[in-house]
Amino acid sequence: MKVYKTNQIRNIALIGNAGSGKTTLAEAMLFEGGVINRKGEIAIKNTVSDYTEIEQDYGNSVYSSLSYAEKNNVKINILDTPGMDDLCGVVVSSLNVSDLGLLIINSVNGVEAGTESASRHADKANIPLILVFNQLDHDNTNFETSLEKCKNFFGGKATLIQYPVDAGHGFTSIIDVLKMKMYKYNAKGEVEVLDIPDTELGKAEKLHNELIEKAAENEESLMELYFEQGSLTEDEMRKGIKLGVSARSLFPIFCTCARKSIGVGRLMEFIANIAPAPNERPMRNVVGGKALKMDENETPSLFVFKTAVESHVGEITYFKVMSGKIQEGMDLINTKSGNKERLSQVFVTAGKNREKVEELVAGDIGCTVKLKDTKFNQTLTTKEADTKYEPILFPSSRHSVAIKAVNDADDEKVGEILNKIKFEDPTFVIEYSKELKQLLVHSQGEYHMNILKWYFDNVYKIEVNYLAPKIPYRETITKPAQADYRHKKQSGGAGQFGEVHLIIEPYEQGTEPKSMFKFGDKEQKMSVRAVEEHNLAWGGKLIYCNCIVGGSIDARFMPAILKGIMEKIEEGPLTGSYARDIRVYVYDGKMHPVDSNEISFKLAGRNAFSKAFKNAGAKILEPIYDLDVWVPSERMGDVMSDLQGRRAMIMGMGSEKGFEKITAKVPLKEMYRYGTSLSSITGGRGVFSLSFDNYEKVPTEVQDELLKAYESEQEEE
Repeated sequence: MKVYKTNQIRNIALIGNAGSGKTTLAEAMLFEGGVINRKGEIAIKNTVSDYTEIEQDYGNSVYSSLSYAEKNNVKINILDTPGMDDLCGVVVSSLNVSDLGLLIINSVNGVEAGTESASRHADKANIPLILVFNQLDHDNTNFETSLEKCKNFFGGKATLIQYPVDAGHGFTSIIDVLKMKMYKYNAKGEVEVLDIPDTELGKAEKLHNELIEKAAENEESLMELYFEQGSLTEDEMRKGIKLGVSARSLFPIFCTCARKSIGVGRLMEFIANIAPAPNERPMRNVVGGKALKMDENETPSLFVFKTAVESHVGEITYFKVMSGKIQEGMDLINTKSGNKERLSQVFVTAGKNREKVEELVAGDIGCTVKLKDTKFNQTLTTKEADTKYEPILFPSSRHSVAIKAVNDADDEKVGEILNKIKFEDPTFVIEYSKELKQLLVHSQGEYHMNILKWYFDNVYKIEVNYLAPKIPYRETITKPAQADYRHKKQSGGAGQFGEVHLIIEPYEQGTEPKSMFKFGDKEQKMSVRAVEEHNLAWGGKLIYCNCIVGGSIDARFMPAILKGIMEKIEEGPLTGSYARDIRVYVYDGKMHPVDSNEISFKLAGRNAFSKAFKNAGAKILEPIYDLDVWVPSERMGDVMSDLQGRRAMIMGMGSEKGFEKITAKVPLKEMYRYGTSLSSITGGRGVFSLSFDNYEKVPTEVQDELLKAYESEQEEE
C-alpha cells in the first residue's frame, strides 16, 4: 500500500443515533473507495465494520471499527462508532483522534436522542461536523420536517449543500447547491451529473446565494470580494466553506442513501476537498516531555487510543501517529512505564482485515500487535523526546452494580476477566470495596452491563449475578457520652488486665477540646496533655486526647488504646459502617503491675468506645451526590416529580441548547437504575451526571429501616 503524506490524510468519525446507518455508510464508502468489491449487509452479518461476534449477535455496533478508503488521491480513515449512549466511551475515544465528525441523521426521525448525545461529545472534543441525512429512500422519509428539527437544534450553523428532489420510495436525485448540478443515480448506484431542472432552479439559486453568504462570512477578503462582485466562484466558496467547517461555524448538510450508494461518492469528494488534514487541526496537548509538531520530519511519536483483543491474534493496539514516521521494526519508549516497545509489524485496517505497511506518517491511523505493556491513553516516542500526550477523558460512570459469581470457586476468575475487559473498554471502572465487601462494576448504563454479561455467558462461560451495590454509609455521634470498661482475664499463668475511662463527643472542624463535661449531677474535668489528629481514609477525623494525670495509665499503653478505638471505628455499632468525626478523651483507668499489657488496654479501649458510642446519640450518615440532569422542556415536570420521589433537593434550573438543566442534591441510595428511569421518562433524550458532594444525616424513618435491615442481616449470619 502507498504511503500517504500528512496533507493527503483525512480522519473522520461516523457518529449518530443507533439505526441511522453509520455502518452501512462506512460500507458504501469502502465500496466507493475500491477497498471492497461488494457491499456487505448488517442483516447478513458480512459488513467490514461490526465484525465481532457480539456485534453480529446484537445487530448493531458495540466497538469502534477502523477502515480506510481513497478518494481523489486522499486517504480517508473511517472510524465507525456505536449509536447507543451507553457506549459513548467509544465515541469519545474516536473523536479524540479524528479531525472531522460525520453526524449521521436518520431522515425519517430527524434529530434523535443519539443525535443530541453525539453532538454534545463532538462539541466537547471541538470537532468540526458534517450533517449527513441518510435513508432518504424510506417510505416514511420527511426531509423538510427532519431538516426543520435539525435547524432548530443546530441553529444557523446547519447549512444546506444538498437537498433531495424525490425523497421517499424511488429516491434517485440530489440537487447540489455548491456545484449547482443535479446528481441522478441508477439502480447500481452509478451517477449522472445533470443540469438542474427548471422546476428546481429557483429554489437551488436561492440556496446557492445563501451558501455564498455563509462562505463569505468566514474570511474578510472573501466578504470584500462578495460585496464587490455580488458572488463568489466555486473555488472561493470552497475556501470559505473549509474555513467555516474548521472553525465549527458551519455544519454542511449532505444527502445520502448509503444502502444504494446514492450521494456517497460526492460526500467523499467533499471530505477530500474540504475536511481539515491532521496538520490543520490543533495538536494534542502535551503533559510531559518535548512538545512535537504534526510533521513527518519531526521526532516520531504515537498516541494509543484503543486496545482490543481478538481470538487467534491476541492484543491489537490502535494508534494515531502524532509526529514523524512510524516504521516496521522501530523501537520506541513507553513514556508512562519507561519500557522499550518494538513495533514488529505496522498495519492499516479495514475492519478485521489488516494490511502490512512499511511506514505511516504523522496524522495517519494504524495498529500493531504483540506490544508488551502499552495500553490506551499511552504514548510511544523516543527516549530523548519523552513526550506524553494528554489522556482521553472518558465520561464519568452513571450506573453501578455489584457482581458475584454464581459458583464461589469462580470469584477469582471473574476478577481477572474484569481487569482484562477494562483495558478494552475504559468506561468500565472496576473496584473491590473492602468496606462493602463487594466487587463493583461502574458503567454507563444497563445496556453497557448487558454487553459485559454477554461476554461472561458466551465467551468465558461463567455464570454471574448482578446485585444492587450496598451504600457506603457512615456513622457518627450527636452528643457527648462517657463509658468505662475493665478487661480482666486470668488463665493460669500471666493474666490480662486493663481498665479505661473515656468520654467521646462530636467533632467539628476548628473546635478546641473541652476542659469540662457534665453528666447528670457529676462534673468531669479534663486536663488535656496531648492531642493527636487522625485523618480517616474514608473521610472525616478522629481526635485522640490524652487526659491521663497521676499515672493511672502508663504512657506506653496509650497507643494500644488508640488501636482498639481505631478497630471499632472501622465497624460502627449501628450498621457496621465506618464512623467519623469523633473526639475521644481518655482521662482515667487502672493498671496491674504484672497482668497489664498492650492487648489488655487495646480491648479495654475498644469496648469502652463501643459502649460510649451507643449512648452518644449515634446517627447514620448517607452519601449525597450533586446531580445534573438535561431534559427536553416538555418532560421537565415528569422528571421533577420523579426526583422529588427520590428525596432530591432541587438547587437550580436553567436552559442549555434547547434542553432544561436541573441541578439537585440527591442521596446515592435513591439513584440505583436512575438512568433507566430517566430514559423511560424522556424517551431516551435525558442525560445526567453525578459527582460526590458530602455526607448528611439520614431522616429518622430511613435510619429505622437501616437498623432493622442490619439486625436481620446479623441474625442470618
